[in-house]
Amino acid sequence: MALVCCAGMTQAKEKQTSPDGKVAVEFDVVNGIPYYSVSYKGKDVINPSRLGIELINDYSLIDNFKIKDVNKSKFDETWEPVWGESKTIRNNYKEMEVQLVQQQPGKKKKESLRYLTIRFRVYDDGVGFRYEFPEQDNLTYFTIKEEFTEFAMTGDHTAYWIPGDYDTQEYDYVISRLSQIDELFDSAYTGNSSQTAFSKTGVQTSLQLKTDEGLYINIHEAALIDYSCMHLNLDEANLTFRSWLTPDARGHKGYLQAPCTSPWRTVMVSDDACDILASNLILNLNEPCKITDTSWIKPVKYVGVWWEMITGKSSWAYTDLPSVQIDKIDYTKSKPNNRHGANNKNVMRYIDFAAEHGFDQVLVEGWNIGWEDWAGKTKDYVFDFVTPYPDFDIEMLNNYAHSKGVRLMMHHETSGSTRNYERHMDAAFELMEKYGYNSIKSGYVGDMLPRGEYHYGQWCNNHYLYAITEAAKHKVMVNAHEAVRPTGLCRTYPNLIGNESARGTEYQAFGGSHPHHVTILPFTRLQGGPMDYTPGIFVMDITKINPENKSYCNSTICNQLALYVTMYSPLQMAADLPEHYEKYMDAFQFIKDVAVDWDESHYLAAEPGEYIVVARKEKGEDNWFVGGVTNEEERDMEVSFDFLDKNDKYVATLYADGKNADYAKKPDSYKITTGIVTNKSEVKIKMARGGGFAISIRPATEADKKLKKLK
Repeated sequence: MALVCCAGMTQAKEKQTSPDGKVAVEFDVVNGIPYYSVSYKGKDVINPSRLGIELINDYSLIDNFKIKDVNKSKFDETWEPVWGESKTIRNNYKEMEVQLVQQQPGKKKKESLRYLTIRFRVYDDGVGFRYEFPEQDNLTYFTIKEEFTEFAMTGDHTAYWIPGDYDTQEYDYVISRLSQIDELFDSAYTGNSSQTAFSKTGVQTSLQLKTDEGLYINIHEAALIDYSCMHLNLDEANLTFRSWLTPDARGHKGYLQAPCTSPWRTVMVSDDACDILASNLILNLNEPCKITDTSWIKPVKYVGVWWEMITGKSSWAYTDLPSVQIDKIDYTKSKPNNRHGANNKNVMRYIDFAAEHGFDQVLVEGWNIGWEDWAGKTKDYVFDFVTPYPDFDIEMLNNYAHSKGVRLMMHHETSGSTRNYERHMDAAFELMEKYGYNSIKSGYVGDMLPRGEYHYGQWCNNHYLYAITEAAKHKVMVNAHEAVRPTGLCRTYPNLIGNESARGTEYQAFGGSHPHHVTILPFTRLQGGPMDYTPGIFVMDITKINPENKSYCNSTICNQLALYVTMYSPLQMAADLPEHYEKYMDAFQFIKDVAVDWDESHYLAAEPGEYIVVARKEKGEDNWFVGGVTNEEERDMEVSFDFLDKNDKYVATLYADGKNADYAKKPDSYKITTGIVTNKSEVKIKMARGGGFAISIRPATEADKKLKKLK
């Protein structure tokens, strides 16, 4: 590690470059207004863009600035994540700390001076910067009206975007020019439950862009703590994005007390799309792990009583009673509806399946009372998170699971009632400790309570972090659904083992997602942390599960297999029904074999919206797994195995789309072949429309000497 500083620099224009010199950020104060710009290999990436914070009932931090001091330094370390895409991560950057002083007009100098620091960290793959508010006499408590961070584009780039929303990211991605966002916004927004679009031209981060010159640019944020989530408003006339923070119930954007900081604003850039996928910039901008003992935090591969509810085959609720106050239901006298999925017999079936095939845990949703009116008038106190339905014997089922080397995964659906959840949290976690649960899937479906708060506002962001830190006290891992999109906090709190926070597999049962969706998510949503995407669907026609549900999963089986590699997560679910896997047991073998924690990851080929190919080495083993996915177009992909060790031979099992495979016509057509590969091998693999491939690789033994080369 090296740290070098030089202070006392007061010239008006300052510059800092990345360690390799390819990325540069410049800072200037023009007529009292701070500006920054970013370049890559001498090409403009972000044109001069304004910085500042607008305040409520106070003189804003947007003008009348002068540079007080500039400190430049460099930093280089290597750290080990508790789990991740690689065993070690290098955190190497050059920093520029710009100290600004502002004189408020109409006041004496001593009473008017205020101080703001803007800190830049420049990496080989991009830039992070944030606002820092030091302790001072003339700025203590303050309320944000809006943040004035701008990202001025250099042209009418191609954008991979979803519409701005304070409450959900569950959209299919739109691919368009920046100048087309306005005209496409309404159609992109139609069909989603939320009604909180903030702007006709608003989009969400992480935002992936591509220039006509072949530069890949990504805009996001890191370390979102005690602050509102950032969206981006586009001024189409100037092709400039401006930050737009999620408001609270009063329309305010944040309440701060100095000393404090904003989250980091991030700009990744490269002329190779694979570099964007491989970037650790977001993680590196977060604080190191704050959990002293992490021995209990383990990656998880699980199955669950879930897909049968999502498709409508089964019910979360025990009865079919109309919406009534839950405390007035006598479940001992109420007649079951015979569709309740979380019953003892069904849960035991999943436990048996998990034990037989080597899965770690079984998720069970709908186990606790209250689902008859979980999102209705009584949602402010509907769940207590400790009382099971009469047909769910929590002690017996946990004993049964543990006897087979399997755990049950807890489910807490808050229905957005955060105060109710906080009231019951201690008792809920104590119940989990009593029965040996060590992981939880939480949910925040519906409008938030307190009323008027949004899922991505400062208040709710603080709640999510509170839930994570409280869970850690009980050695519980958290997989939060419908929470704010991740910003790398899993480095600081690695018990945050997963999030949803995007359109996952469940939407394949709600009408479907475009095949290109899974070729964009790793460029966008996954930049901030892993996603509980819940892949592994083998039966694409949902009518075969529930005749009344006419939805269809737009994927081939091999595409589903590939997602376990292309969609990184230490929490992976085999989401389909056990009987469906039993029908395709040879393909299911890949899901059984694939790892969930890695020593190395290599992005072999990528183009947002088109295809992704990834190779990963299993943590502590010599096994490799490769996954490739494509969009609505079929394509041939040349795969090189040069990531393998030289002079060694390996046995590769290839799961590829069949000759007549097609996501819409023949999704279950696949071919499995096994052969020898080496560091010099290259194989051409066909991917069908909406298809993909998966490869499992192990070191060859003497018993494999008769195998031929993989073709």
